[in-house]
Amino acid sequence: MRTLVIRLSSISDAKARFVNAGQQALEGIVVSATPSVSFPSYDDMHKVLAPPRLAIVKAMAGQGPLAIREVARRVGRDVQAVHKDVTTLVNAGVLDRTEAGVEFPYDQLHFEFDVKAAA
Repeated sequence: MRTLVIRLSSISDAKARFVNAGQQALEGIVVSATPSVSFPSYDDMHKVLAPPRLAIVKAMAGQGPLAIREVARRVGRDVQAVHKDVTTLVNAGVLDRTEAGVEFPYDQLHFEFDVKAAA
């Protein structure tokens, strides 16, 4: 099952993961890559993955490339609104645009972050 991991991560966290992966590669350690999208904050993540957009992702999971009209039909929404949401999801790296349409080439999303109490 192919999974896209959604993370909350600062630029310094992303750099640290990149440097660590580079070190492991130089040492000949084979590490499998995990497809992921990182957001700098919960608010940024929620703007991109708001409930109507998350419904689009769920409807597209494992379905292969779809035309935007078909996506709109599956989620029961207006084509123009779905087109705008799909564009946001493509720009964020959640969906892929192909010659055959738009695609969520994974079977599921996995959210990987902690919520801490305010200081």
